[in-house]
Amino acid sequence: MDILVAGGHGKVALRLLRILAAQGHTAHGLVRSPEHAADLRAAGAVPVLGDLERDAALDAYVKGADAVVFAAGAGPGSGPERKRTVDLGGAVKLADAALATGVRRYVMVSSIGADRPESAGDTMRPYLMAKAEADDYVRGSGLDATIVRPGSLTDEPGTGRVRVTRELGGRGPVPRDDVAAVLAHVLTAPATIGLTFELFGGDTPIPDAIAGL
Repeated sequence: MDILVAGGHGKVALRLLRILAAQGHTAHGLVRSPEHAADLRAAGAVPVLGDLERDAALDAYVKGADAVVFAAGAGPGSGPERKRTVDLGGAVKLADAALATGVRRYVMVSSIGADRPESAGDTMRPYLMAKAEADDYVRGSGLDATIVRPGSLTDEPGTGRVRVTRELGGRGPVPRDDVAAVLAHVLTAPATIGLTFELFGGDTPIPDAIAGL
């Protein structure tokens, strides 16, 4: 498969690109800074220079792909406005580009709490509101979408074992390694199309966990 990952230099995205390349896929990573290109190449990926915020459309980057993954984020140090332009606006642009270019498969990296943003504190609420709106847009787009909501991300080594659930409202940590591995698996699991699920560290091997959704 030819897969474009938006937010290609992120901690989860780089892990995902490395896995995809190792599996024999053509892994493209959309990044804003030319300085990040070397890191993508080191992961076996093809860097694609583009700006989620400033580019009017992303069609040129998406065209020719078999699937897209939205793994971008404004980051914890950004204000509410960038949450709207990146976490929401970037996800919407990617969906619109997929629709415009005939790319059906869309995998969204969302967040725990996006089902109830109003209950979050002042710091997290703008982020979760942006994520919630982005998820709703992608779900309503008609794309073959899967929405993955990881728990608290850690840099602990991955175990290849997770807990996934379609019942929303859970809490718990999950290694970034395992999030990336789940995303890679989901991309080739058509049965996950149309699903929104939460993801935590757990005891079930990833293929079995995804098959059980």
